[in-house]
Amino acid sequence: MAERFAHAIRRYRWLLLAAWLVVLTGAGVAALPLAGKLSGGGWYVSGSDSQLAAQALRSGFTGRGESNLVVLVHDERHTVADPQFAERAGRAVNAVLDDDRLDAASSYGWMSLTGDGRDAFVGDDRRTVVTLVGLDVDDGTARRVLPDVQGELADRFAAEGLRVSLVSAASLFGEINALSQSSLTEAELIAFPLILVILLWLYRSVVATAVSFVVSMTALGLTFGLLSLLASRFELSIFVQNAATMIGLGVSVDYSLIIISRYAEELRRGRDRFEALVTTLRTSGETVLFSGLIVALSTSALFLVPLNVIGSIALGIVLVVAFAVLSSVLVLPVVLYLLGDRVLKGAVKLPGGRARSLEVSENPWYRLAMRIMRRPVLWLLPPAIALIALAVPGLGMSTFTPDARVVPTSSPVRYGYDLMREQFGTGAASPMQVVVTVAGELNDAHGAALTGLAERLRGLPHVERVDSPLDVLRAVDPARPVAALAGLDRMPADARQTVEHFVSADRDTVVLEVIPDGDAASPGVIALYDQVRAEVAKLPSDSLRGVVGGETAEGVDANQAISDKLPYVLGIMLLIIYVLLLVTFRSLLLPLKAIVLNLLSVGATFGLLAIVFQHGFGVELLGTVSHGYVQNFVPILLLAILFGLSTDYEVFLLNRVREEWQRTGDDTVSVATGLARTAPLISGAAVLMLAVFGAFTLTGINPIQQLGFGLAVAVALDATLIRLVIVPASMRLMGRWNWWLPGRRPTATPVSSPALPVREDALR
Repeated sequence: MAERFAHAIRRYRWLLLAAWLVVLTGAGVAALPLAGKLSGGGWYVSGSDSQLAAQALRSGFTGRGESNLVVLVHDERHTVADPQFAERAGRAVNAVLDDDRLDAASSYGWMSLTGDGRDAFVGDDRRTVVTLVGLDVDDGTARRVLPDVQGELADRFAAEGLRVSLVSAASLFGEINALSQSSLTEAELIAFPLILVILLWLYRSVVATAVSFVVSMTALGLTFGLLSLLASRFELSIFVQNAATMIGLGVSVDYSLIIISRYAEELRRGRDRFEALVTTLRTSGETVLFSGLIVALSTSALFLVPLNVIGSIALGIVLVVAFAVLSSVLVLPVVLYLLGDRVLKGAVKLPGGRARSLEVSENPWYRLAMRIMRRPVLWLLPPAIALIALAVPGLGMSTFTPDARVVPTSSPVRYGYDLMREQFGTGAASPMQVVVTVAGELNDAHGAALTGLAERLRGLPHVERVDSPLDVLRAVDPARPVAALAGLDRMPADARQTVEHFVSADRDTVVLEVIPDGDAASPGVIALYDQVRAEVAKLPSDSLRGVVGGETAEGVDANQAISDKLPYVLGIMLLIIYVLLLVTFRSLLLPLKAIVLNLLSVGATFGLLAIVFQHGFGVELLGTVSHGYVQNFVPILLLAILFGLSTDYEVFLLNRVREEWQRTGDDTVSVATGLARTAPLISGAAVLMLAVFGAFTLTGINPIQQLGFGLAVAVALDATLIRLVIVPASMRLMGRWNWWLPGRRPTATPVSSPALPVREDALR
């Protein structure tokens, strides 16, 4: 098959090259609007209470709409008692209400009320006011236009001493989207030069280094082009672009390293470019194909989680890995064949010179492996115990959805959130919405049930206050507050607006807003959410149905969805990896060993993630801060990605070990030789991935920082403690059981097997 494929490349090379250029150009054009199509949503679990609450509030209420804003105005020169304040703050709010891009439908708060009715919307400093605005544009549109609107407002009013902030989920995720784009650019500016230097060090050839970028350019270009087309019809999370770039760069440079290294090795052995290509496709091509299959299938298990944000990121990773494999085994061979031995040109002399050719027995990696296998238990226990100890803090990992704290304090959006918490209470920016739907016509019995619910909610711990229409209605008719709705048109304008903000126009939905005394992700507020749901459940189910929404509800529902599906995701990944390794190595125990080692690596990574990002030890070195929890989608993404990437290294190593064992029948020598042949490649691949993941750790927004940090830590552990120490020690202890399969007697009969691509003269 490899030979037939190589013949096709030789015959149709120019046609394939032209087709590649056309497809890549088309994908690049299609990818241009991708950023503007991505959504900051994706956190709602389909059918959950938080989603139902959000849907119920999209129409029929004053100051609420398809998307919602809190317009916060802070006057640095005047207080509300000064005559100038109303005119200055009013101009700022009107700039939002009159903006055609936002299509404001209604407002409620300081701007729309008068007299004493405004007091609840004035901050403690008497310089800050808020107005709630309902928009007639969907959340996706709002997230796209709000960053520009916010920037224009900040610039326009800053000279007048006014700070204007748009506080909402849409504005927050719109800001995160903008920050994701800028951090992506920063990460690329750091990663690409590092990759260039590392590849020059590995290849010692300018041409080979340049060719390696063909795979990255193709994989990312095709992925973004296809994602852009998909985003036109489906909601895709803003995090998909960062995640796809990070994983795409990592695997594409690794796969190109494997292919180019083997091709160059075959040329140096005196083979012509056709023979070199056939051997490369038969060996390294099969290895890349199998490795990509493992990563893609492992990541596909994430589609079981009913969260769009996780599904989006999983889709991006599967696509970019698939295109990286396609580029490595189709596009890259065409380019290599056209170049021939010119791929070796442009030699670069770097410090240390070229590694001298060594006999295997003189190789330092060989000597290290033999030293370890002489005392396998002594070498196995310390690193295994260390990894288990690192994993312990991960058992107490706390997770939640991203909040405003992932945005830098310099952002006007973050300023608005912080000031709102400071002036109106910590929980004012993230209230819980208790949305009660009435079966039939709202009557006195319903009013009594709602009044009782409001009183019980006020008595719960961590509740700052409960906002509802009941106080206004009781002022009109203390005995029968619901009956007062019949005279709504005769009420004063302020009272009418308040009622219409909490009671829908068709009178079948009533909202009670619980303002907690802490952040949405704080343990006390999460506990409060459970208590609020318990109180809502006491409503008479035959006539009233209540659901709880808001930021805390959204986060709790998302966490629950992830934890519910985690066993299935883990089980499918383990099954996929076990079956594929069983088929490849024809051994029952080697796949089990690989899974145990993967669990050790992932467990230690989770522990370090909790130590740094949850408990804050050393987090300042990464240029960020600890929020007391880990972003909830990060651990499950790490689980899927790391199982795939770690198995990659396992395949690279064990392919060569099995080949040596089939040739010699000596368990110890085959392990040492396999390690000597593959350690340079694994080390080089790990350094490349560390450069990519490290760039995102230092420049990305908080969720991407956590993902990059976890990947970097895991790759470092896997390429050092796992592959260099634990693997040879454990394989020495297992001996011939490494290759045990019931019904088949392990023999040292040579069997055709993909040889691991190695360049001992360049990869050190």
